[in-house]
Amino acid sequence: MGGACGAWASARSSRSRAPDHAARYPRAVARRSVRSISIPITFGAVTVPLAAALTVGWTLFLLNRISESGEVVANVWLLVAGLLAFVVIMAVLVMFTIFLAREILEVRRQDSFIDSVTHELKSPLASMKLCLQTLDREGVPEDKRAALRLMMRDDIDRLSSFIDEVLQANRLAHGEMGVELEPVALRELADRMAESVASRHKVARERIEVRVPSGLSVYTDRVSMEIVLRNLIDNAVKYSGDHVEITVDARIDEAARRTVIEVRDHGIGIGKADLRRVFNRFFRVASEAVRKRKGTGLGLFVVSALVKNVGGSVAATSQGEGLGTTFTVELPLRRADG
Repeated sequence: MGGACGAWASARSSRSRAPDHAARYPRAVARRSVRSISIPITFGAVTVPLAAALTVGWTLFLLNRISESGEVVANVWLLVAGLLAFVVIMAVLVMFTIFLAREILEVRRQDSFIDSVTHELKSPLASMKLCLQTLDREGVPEDKRAALRLMMRDDIDRLSSFIDEVLQANRLAHGEMGVELEPVALRELADRMAESVASRHKVARERIEVRVPSGLSVYTDRVSMEIVLRNLIDNAVKYSGDHVEITVDARIDEAARRTVIEVRDHGIGIGKADLRRVFNRFFRVASEAVRKRKGTGLGLFVVSALVKNVGGSVAATSQGEGLGTTFTVELPLRRADG
């Protein structure tokens, strides 16, 4: 296995060094995006003063006409009409500028997403290709063959989970995922998702502590809750660094008639300015600690959309960078139509 792992590491290293033009490409996209964003901003900055100057000139012209002709009523109506036209023009320009800037920012996020998708797909595919090439060699011991097959299964599971996440996000964005309400035992579900995530990230199961009461259940969609808990626990592990210490809590808030689920970590944390934005599609916090970790900006978007689909809400809280994050999901004890 040592030789195969060495070849695998060497191939990964050469693959990361080889396509220098590919490494430069995202920066080129970013530069083009910055220039394209400056276009609507410049357009707005130029046209607004022009519209203001036009209105001032129109007003002075009408005041001069009033003073010369003495026809106040007719000229006042012209003045009012000019002011109304100015207000409409200003409103349209501001709306156009805001809309265009938002659309361009969305394109930038999608460019970043495509880059992340490319990386997420190429890495396991390259790993599987290398494993197959190693298996084709003569004289590879059976124990090393078994280890290589296990590596390929892990890569296949990773690819499958990634593709499922992308498809789920797409269906949710277009409102194509329905729900089927039923009683769901939270302790059993949380234990199963914690086991799955711990296995995927190769961390000790005891690092993910589930404190959900054994008899607690919620009336919700089972598949949605599986995805929500798996994504939240996976997110907590991924952004915990070397010190993984995750807690999954759940309780009933009788006063609010809600079931409250909390997934808490002690990882890199989130700045206050980004707490709301982390649930936006394609959004990733612009920090070096986040960039070091693979991701597409879809996991928390999926969580938010699924929780809303079953009548609940989700929020993120953090004391700041490096101080951990808590994600709180609140679900109705029972849907009003249930």
